[in-house]
Amino acid sequence: MNIPNDLRYTKEHEWVRLEGEVATIGITDYAQGELGDIVFIEVDTVDETVAADEVFGTIEAVKTVIDMFAPIAGEVIEFNEALDDSPESVNSDPYGDGWIIKMRVENTDDVAALMSHEGYTELIG
Repeated sequence: MNIPNDLRYTKEHEWVRLEGEVATIGITDYAQGELGDIVFIEVDTVDETVAADEVFGTIEAVKTVIDMFAPIAGEVIEFNEALDDSPESVNSDPYGDGWIIKMRVENTDDVAALMSHEGYTELIG
């Protein structure tokens, strides 16, 4: 299982990459494996400010639909529109082409408070 060292993680199996005040967010390799084949992703919160733990979108897999929760507070500034045509990118490249949203972070310290590589590795066992 791929768990990059340079990212932060949530117990809901999302990852966060902070660059300046912009966070790129997606789901982990573990999460995509548990969901199975992803067929549709909906994010209707672009240009909206969301609180930490607030739903910002949904992922539909062949057998289930799950809500995605914002790992941090901020403004959703971009949705990965390539996922409209290729949602399976989340399965094949969850940390690269399969990123889901970008947020302008309200407080960058919130990112540092998320789990490290080691903490996430321990979580999933």
